[in-house]
Amino acid sequence: MNLIIGIITMFACTLGGYAAEGGSLMVLAEAAPMELVIMGGTALGGFIIANPSIVIRRTGKAFGMLLKKQKYDKASYIELLCMMYQLFKLAKTKGLLALEQHIENPEESSLFQQFPGFLKNHHAVSFLCDYLRLVTLGSDKPYELEALMDEELEVHHNEGGGVVAAVTAIADAMPAIGIVAAVLGVIKTMGSISEPPEVLGAMIGGALCGTFLGVWTSYGMIGPMAQLMGAIFAAEGKYLICIKTGLLAHLQGFAPSVSIEYARKTLLSEVRPTFNELEEATQSLPAPTA
Repeated sequence: MNLIIGIITMFACTLGGYAAEGGSLMVLAEAAPMELVIMGGTALGGFIIANPSIVIRRTGKAFGMLLKKQKYDKASYIELLCMMYQLFKLAKTKGLLALEQHIENPEESSLFQQFPGFLKNHHAVSFLCDYLRLVTLGSDKPYELEALMDEELEVHHNEGGGVVAAVTAIADAMPAIGIVAAVLGVIKTMGSISEPPEVLGAMIGGALCGTFLGVWTSYGMIGPMAQLMGAIFAAEGKYLICIKTGLLAHLQGFAPSVSIEYARKTLLSEVRPTFNELEEATQSLPAPTA
């Protein structure tokens, strides 16, 4: 929603201010389509040359993420912490082997089905179940698992960072690509130098649209989108860090309520539930069943 509001604000203020100063929107309307074809094609070609196929695919998915509602809010973290509380309580009361049926088929698990938001997050489900599976197989040394989790989180960070870097590179290149489009427009104008001044003026104005569009789209649209992608990837990483912290606290022998308190403390203030909110949520949970 913020993306749509931002784009509408950018268009309204820029074009509205230009029109209010007496500028002709017709000049922009006539020149912009072909300028955008030149600039868009150049930017797309450079993007394809510069990035491997996996980054190109991830970038396409990342642009789709921009239009979706924020996934990680306070309610989603309360759900996550309650889910971990149930898992840790089951492990404490029934033993680690009681977790096997849940982590081997999480989609069919009666425990995970209580938390549909978490269950839809396939990356988080895989992250949690993989490490719980290692624990049930005997790898229960917290420092070893922490090192392995940090490596996986670093991979996740680098994958997201590659997408952000690719989009940022496009944003940085757009002003120069706009100059290329403007120069081509000037070349076209020079080929019609014998035309009357009013015709030449319109052609030069159209050529300069390339410079305008390059700077405008770079700093007003593509650059901010890259920054928003970075924030989305960072939020995903924080969600996994919350899981990591709770699991490591559990492996150190803490009670379920203490383990999820460790996890709660890793959250940003705007999405972190209070101690009382979390306690109330966990107290309303049914007893976990194997």
